[in-house]
Amino acid sequence: MAGEVKPVKLKSLPYFRRAETRLPWVASLPFSAFMPCMSVLHWFLRGWFVLSFLLGSGLLAQAQKTPADTTRLRVGEVRGMRTFAIDTVTVMPTADTKGWLLLDKDIQLELDGAVQNLYNFKYDKAEKQFRSLRRRYPKHPMPYFLLGLSTWWKIMPTNFDSKQYDKTFFAYMDTANTYSERLVKSDPHNYEGYFFLSAANGFSARLNSERHNWRKATVDSKQALNYLQKSSEANGLSPEFLFGEALFNYYAVWIPDNYPLLKPVLLFFPKGNKQLGLSQLRTVANTGFYTGVEAKVFLMKLLHNDEHQTAAAMPIARGLALKYPDNGYFARFYALLCFDQADFAECERVSKDILDKLNAGMPGYEASSGRYASYFLGYLMQYKYRDLTKAKDYYQRCIVFAESNGETDGGFYLFANANLARMAERDRDMAAAKRYYEVVANKADHKSDQYKEAKAWLKKNSKA
Repeated sequence: MAGEVKPVKLKSLPYFRRAETRLPWVASLPFSAFMPCMSVLHWFLRGWFVLSFLLGSGLLAQAQKTPADTTRLRVGEVRGMRTFAIDTVTVMPTADTKGWLLLDKDIQLELDGAVQNLYNFKYDKAEKQFRSLRRRYPKHPMPYFLLGLSTWWKIMPTNFDSKQYDKTFFAYMDTANTYSERLVKSDPHNYEGYFFLSAANGFSARLNSERHNWRKATVDSKQALNYLQKSSEANGLSPEFLFGEALFNYYAVWIPDNYPLLKPVLLFFPKGNKQLGLSQLRTVANTGFYTGVEAKVFLMKLLHNDEHQTAAAMPIARGLALKYPDNGYFARFYALLCFDQADFAECERVSKDILDKLNAGMPGYEASSGRYASYFLGYLMQYKYRDLTKAKDYYQRCIVFAESNGETDGGFYLFANANLARMAERDRDMAAAKRYYEVVANKADHKSDQYKEAKAWLKKNSKA
């Protein structure tokens, strides 16, 4: 019998709130400065795949290890860090845009269907058009970058678990870099070339960080920042160029807010403006052709994860999911927001659709999406429909999905185990309850309610 669903607010679940978006900031420092505590660099580099910014793991590790009563860092010891007013430059009036494919309206009209296919995970159709562009412009970076972007969207839905596309991805981005370098060498005011250099290096940095290739990630990050500075001079020409400044403005504030001890180091950099950054992201999201969808993805995630404005993120998520119905990544994020906002009917519809497409073997639907969908359906079966048999089945499927790609450190995996433990105790299956609670006790944060619940039950039922 259907019942009233328990209200859910995911802000109480840290795993959901940190969802998959953090921007990398890497300073212009020698590589040796980045060697300590590379796992921190990894978290920074996970965030943005177009730019890799200010501060590396060496500085962050230093800040984290500094005693609590230390308020100043020896900023004079940081070398090679140049300041630049990225928000004060709009357009170089001497820029000759003739031959810039990025601004060519005929190319945009031609590629509109390809871009739609890319984000709807119709990779073959999109890449066919990108290869056609390459045949006509074999020495321009754009077709190689777009082929790399298509490859990127084959990797990202797996939460970077799959490595089968890595070589292809790096080959496309390296080729885009090669032809971009030729453009700017022949014309120092070719900001289209700087745009692709910044973007390709940023993408490469992101994937190298996921693969723990720290030296390559650091070098690519520094390059991306340098080229961002140059490409920003063309911000007024197209919203494509504004994308970088938008994220810079937002995260220049986010870094000191989240790591206060780094504030002295940030004196070397221009001040950011979070609200301006969000406003610029909205502009790019509404008007950008190549970067419009990427801007929407960032805006959606920032509003939900960092600004805690899920209601504002919802229209963006809904729009992406409806416009690109076969994009499993957009579908699972939309389902997450529906769950958070207690729109359970829509969450159920989207979650079932995800599992149907996953079972059909559609591209871009894999274990991560299955983990989301099966947990949501398990929860609804347990609390809305009171169908505990189906609830158990969905929770167990969630566990299988999580274990299949190693996503067992928190969130859905632990909540599924905890809910199964409670249901097992209700059924007087103490052995099963103990098995599930042991998983929670071994995996959960020791300060979390799940851990405390599991330890208390195990202590009380030590002979189970």
